Amino acid sequence: MSTTPVWQTRRFRIDLSEPRVMGIVNVTPDSFSDGGRFVQARQALQHCEQLIGEGADILDIGGESSRPGAPTLTVDEEWARLAPVLDEATSLGVPVSVDTCKPEIMRRALDLGVDIVNDIRGLTVPGAVEAVAAVPACGVCVMHMQGDPATMQQHARYSDVVTEVRTFLQARREALNAAGVDDARIVLDAGIGFGKTPEQNLLLQRRQAEILALGLPVLVGWSRKSTLGVITGRPVAERLPASLAAALAGVALGARVVRVHDVAATVDAIKVWRAMGPQ
Repeated sequence: MSTTPVWQTRRFRIDLSEPRVMGIVNVTPDSFSDGGRFVQARQALQHCEQLIGEGADILDIGGESSRPGAPTLTVDEEWARLAPVLDEATSLGVPVSVDTCKPEIMRRALDLGVDIVNDIRGLTVPGAVEAVAAVPACGVCVMHMQGDPATMQQHARYSDVVTEVRTFLQARREALNAAGVDDARIVLDAGIGFGKTPEQNLLLQRRQAEILALGLPVLVGWSRKSTLGVITGRPVAERLPASLAAALAGVALGARVVRVHDVAATVDAIKVWRAMGPQ
């Protein structure tokens, strides 16, 4: 269990004494499960409002797909998608996270008042650490990914995936600490599905305690992912039960944040799990 009960973000101190639900808002035409549904700013903002109504504690807004094989956007292309959505989303009363790995996008989003930077590259791009360090109290989610989205599933080789992911996350934490970003601002994500085989993803989940032993809160993101399809034989559109089971497994093993597409169902599942669990 994490020793950090609060996630310090730009405008909010998020209480992590109970699991929090991060709702996914993909402002993209090509995301793996909902690409194109919310690519227009008005549609995306309506989706933000819907997720908040369903109980989302945090909104995670991304403008570039990170599905396997996805192309890389320019800064201007990504920002054109994000800017109108982020600008209004920050007025909706919940923490807003920007899902990006580009330092320039981080700086622009933080200038708009975004609360959290969620980086699939773990702030390894030159300038990323400096971008978040320059804004006192903004939250950071540090994820592990092997390679990049275009090639990450072609080279998923590790001697011990859990040890290597943990070592990477600890190194990124130290880099952030050295730049003045304290632990209260940091959440860790092992990167389920990002350069890992189904077996490696499952091993990361089973051994989540080894990531938690770093002493920081952990976020898990299993929603609709291909490993769930391998286990169940279900296509993306039919993976809700599997996604709920995976989210609850992560929470039961100590995760404090779950990143999901299906907010209402996940919120209900966590409520029931908590009501039936140890008091």
